[in-house]
Amino acid sequence: MVMEEIIRKKRDGGKLSPEEIRFVVRGTVDGSAPDYQLSALLMAIWFRGMDPEETACLTMEMADSGPRADLSRIPGFKVDKHSTGGVGDKTTLVAVPIAAACGVPCPKMSGRGLGHTGGTADKLEAIPGFRTGLTEREFFETVEQAGLSLMTQTGEAAPADKRLYALRDVTATVDSLPLIAASVMSKKIASGCGGVVLDVKAGSGAFMPDVQSAQKLARLMCQIGEQAGLKVSALITNMDEPLGNTVGNAIEVEEAMDALQGGGPADLRELSLALAAEMVFLAGKGSRKFCRKMAEEALESGRAFRRFQKMVSCQGGDPEALRRPFPLGEFTMDILAEQDGFLTRMEAAEIGRAAVLLGAGRSRKDEPIDLKAGIRIFKKTGDFVRKGDVLAELYASKESLLAQSAEKYRNALTFGTEKPELPPLIAGRIGG
Repeated sequence: MVMEEIIRKKRDGGKLSPEEIRFVVRGTVDGSAPDYQLSALLMAIWFRGMDPEETACLTMEMADSGPRADLSRIPGFKVDKHSTGGVGDKTTLVAVPIAAACGVPCPKMSGRGLGHTGGTADKLEAIPGFRTGLTEREFFETVEQAGLSLMTQTGEAAPADKRLYALRDVTATVDSLPLIAASVMSKKIASGCGGVVLDVKAGSGAFMPDVQSAQKLARLMCQIGEQAGLKVSALITNMDEPLGNTVGNAIEVEEAMDALQGGGPADLRELSLALAAEMVFLAGKGSRKFCRKMAEEALESGRAFRRFQKMVSCQGGDPEALRRPFPLGEFTMDILAEQDGFLTRMEAAEIGRAAVLLGAGRSRKDEPIDLKAGIRIFKKTGDFVRKGDVLAELYASKESLLAQSAEKYRNALTFGTEKPELPPLIAGRIGG
């Protein structure tokens, strides 16, 4: 086979055979396919798409491009959780320990943030002493002792995806439905868990701009997962505004710990409980109604927080630090309302970019980030504000970063005279 012919076939709208997809994935891993040809093929896929059979085949070949994790030594039905990425999305830090406290083993590998979406692995490193890089033995021991472990993804899992994602990131082909589905599900299949709960975001701060496109992606991912023998369900959730009241790393961990101790904003609490209950349901613990009650009890009793503390201790962190405020950037700026009115819209992606300008995110994978940088939000969509009210507070380690971020944040807001109708936090569920 010749890469040029495969590129031409997809460019002209043809359907790639399993043999051709296997050839491409093999070339991706062993380096025989150069970046420029892979980039051309990715762009052809972006324009022409892939049908469900092609997408499923690509997913399975990517999943098998490296060794699959063997989690058989961990007893019980293991469940993973994945979000398609959003602004202020710290639900993994809340939902996973809740599920673990309900008796569901949760061995989870998390990624780092890129662009306006934050990464769980980055957030976790704001915890003093916490290590996200674990040996296989440490990973298993942590799950056995705490019921969960959160660590960085290994380079061994789905190596084809690692190279293809890096190329997608620099060729404007990230937002391709089949490529998103194949990327997510190949890693989930390779992770070794029996069940996966997907949080598929829809809105201005997500890959999928609306509920309909998010539903289409969710159906495709559920179909792929089920074909691979997994139990899969997806929640379609709103990302027109940041989740919770914080955007950053340390500041988001602080808010997540507040939620685990019975506080936190209502939207973070509700979505975390819904995701955790779905994880418990996939594990076969009972009806959805019963699993929701189990999740609520695990949170309200403090068992979920203690599980998280135990995991932090196992991974070298200070569990008592979770009860204290996290240190934030020494330079701050309040963003004040310049008029009376209702806050009618918050462009989540722009707010995420405002956080990146403070140093809380990265534009390239190798960029360092400032764990202390972030945004605390005081007014959200639907709130009435008066001139002079504090809309948000910015935190940075360099004073020079504040002004540009403040301008970006202010431009992300729209005001009006009438209270807007708010979309539901959870627009629906697929699969399961």
